[in-house]
Amino acid sequence: MRTEPLEETLREPFSSLVNEILSVWRGPEIVPKMLAACLLAEGHVLLIGHFGVGKTTLAKTFAQVIGGSFSRIQGTPDLLPSDILGMYVWDQSRGTFVLKKGPIFANVVMIDEINRLSPRTQSALLEAMQERQVTIEGVTLPLPRPFIVIATQVHLETEEFGVAPLPKVQRDRFLASIPITIPDRRTELSILRDVDRIEKAQPRQIVTLEELNRLVTLTQRVFVHDDIYEYILDIMQELRSRPEIEPMSIRASIALVKLSRAWALMHGRDYVVPDDVKQVALYALYHRVVPRRGYELGPDEVLDMLRRVLERVQAPR
Repeated sequence: MRTEPLEETLREPFSSLVNEILSVWRGPEIVPKMLAACLLAEGHVLLIGHFGVGKTTLAKTFAQVIGGSFSRIQGTPDLLPSDILGMYVWDQSRGTFVLKKGPIFANVVMIDEINRLSPRTQSALLEAMQERQVTIEGVTLPLPRPFIVIATQVHLETEEFGVAPLPKVQRDRFLASIPITIPDRRTELSILRDVDRIEKAQPRQIVTLEELNRLVTLTQRVFVHDDIYEYILDIMQELRSRPEIEPMSIRASIALVKLSRAWALMHGRDYVVPDDVKQVALYALYHRVVPRRGYELGPDEVLDMLRRVLERVQAPR
């Protein structure tokens, strides 16, 4: 059954949230909007782009406007799982071992250059990202809610030591990927003029964690018609039939559903329309494209292929 209509005023908090982020981080509006959508869909984000374009500033500002805790992890080859999750240490005053929580215990966790981490440390992140819990020495602990990992990666073209491609299973855990490029001349000029203010900026908190958790629950109740499910499966079938790429997992289909529901809610609707799927598809699918052996696809070629698939698959009326 269809849920009760959502209030139109739902649009206002997200509009204010996006505007507040853009007052500190200068870039395309779609970037903070997709971050908000991923948070509502309880997913994680891979930021793809050039270094030095404010990705850490973006993540930190996002945490501040939602009133959440923030931590940053710098990816290095020698980082151990315990450096991220935490460990039990001896407390002399208590005469017992006590848990020292790691930086993963935050609402917004920034992992910079995630593909510098060793496979062992990357695997330690899988439980946190998928189950929203961590296990330390046999004790399972829940992570804060809401919880989102925002990660960046080093371009493989740099040929730096200790950099390797993210395993497919790790990439698949990210609900979306968001490209962040060097800003255009006008945007960079605004950054230069306001650099001192931006560096000292303290953005306003727009929503509370309690409100966000309520909106996460509302997102899960957004109505998806069977025709929309069929439309998503048609897109996936078209992609899986492409000879130049590996078949995408069912997580890709799930990502389209979750992000479409979040996008609908952010625009004041309690139901998904085909345009919601089209708006989020590139962000949900781009990082899941893996060329088959013998094929090479550059970033622009991947985007072109995805756009052609979306144009080819007929949307329901």
